[in-house]
Amino acid sequence: MSVNDVASSIKSMEIRGAGLIARSAAEALKQTAQEFRGSDLAVFRKELESGKKVLVASRPTAISLWNAVQATLRGAQEATSVEELRSIVVGNADRFVKRSSQAVELIGKFGAKRLKDGMRVMTHCNSKAALSVIKTAHANGMDIEVYATESRPWRQGLLTVRDLSAAGVPCTLIIDSAVRWAMKDIDAVFVGADTICSNGALINKVGTSQVAMAASDSRVPFMVCAETYKFSPRTLSGEMVEIEERDASEVVDPQLLPSGVKVRNPVFDATPPEYIDSLITEVGVIPPYAAYEVIVREFGQTSIFEGIED
Repeated sequence: MSVNDVASSIKSMEIRGAGLIARSAAEALKQTAQEFRGSDLAVFRKELESGKKVLVASRPTAISLWNAVQATLRGAQEATSVEELRSIVVGNADRFVKRSSQAVELIGKFGAKRLKDGMRVMTHCNSKAALSVIKTAHANGMDIEVYATESRPWRQGLLTVRDLSAAGVPCTLIIDSAVRWAMKDIDAVFVGADTICSNGALINKVGTSQVAMAASDSRVPFMVCAETYKFSPRTLSGEMVEIEERDASEVVDPQLLPSGVKVRNPVFDATPPEYIDSLITEVGVIPPYAAYEVIVREFGQTSIFEGIED
């Protein structure tokens, strides 16, 4: 898919989920590089930069998207020819896609060690990484039952129960407002991440913070499954994570509302690190306050401010 096609699909949520969004962006820039036929290096760089901006603008709050385009274009300024730049972009994209795809499997292996036979697990929204943990535990012979939230307004919980049911995992779908009621029967909570901030805070599907607070109140472990490309170097420089709001029509038909009534439709919310027991990543299981070290190790001090003004 072209850059514009991918950006459009991300905006319309045909492409959803931080991992898929990131890999799709990397592949789109790779396609741009492969299809460029000119001989002017400056024009080629400008086309790639334009593609980067279009992609990032399609979901500005998704750090996985930002990290993906940064990783794909890393070293582009050092290229001295069109062919060298093409090779750099294609190679970077392939490495990013391979590593990000493997990350989910590794998270599943690490996270499954936190589960025991007979546990009831709650999850929110639709996270490939969190589901990898559950499916890995099930494949290892553990008897695991899952309570999945509906996750309004897009009802990603339906995707979760379909995926888990296909793998043979017993599931119960609950409405979002039943989280506190159901928590008394839950042994562990596993959720995904949109962004991990440098202080260990989690930005994820709206409602996640309520799940975390209910888990804390019931003394239920709350664990976050996050690939390292979801850790935000931008928060290290003091930048705040913007909470995206989408159109009210996703929540209710505006014609059904009395005149003057407003609708707020935030996509994400923030969960403080004190509600998080562990971050399960492809590089290991860490406490939320170790997020700073992960950011510096994965992205480096010199790259923390790279592209901040873009």
